[in-house]
Amino acid sequence: MYLYASKVAPAVLILAGAVSLGGCATKSYVREQIAPVSQRVDTLETRLQETDGTAKAALAEAQAASGQLQTSGQRLDQLNGRVDSVEQRLQAQESRGKRPRN
Repeated sequence: MYLYASKVAPAVLILAGAVSLGGCATKSYVREQIAPVSQRVDTLETRLQETDGTAKAALAEAQAASGQLQTSGQRLDQLNGRVDSVEQRLQAQESRGKRPRN
């Protein structure tokens, strides 16, 4: 039994040392592995900022167009009222037998 333990103990120590040292990564290795990912993240951040700017500009234009549309709708409502008034006056003159002036 003693002979078996003396052969196994060094093997276990060597295996434990290899496992513990193999799990460590150097700072330079980590930087090398992270550099491409970091570059991609930076590129995506830039594209996201550009897209955000484009979306904000489109929103501002849409809001301006909405305001113009609302103003146009109000003016159209005013004109409808005036047209209705003119139409009523014409009908009143026709019912009295008068012809409208040209």
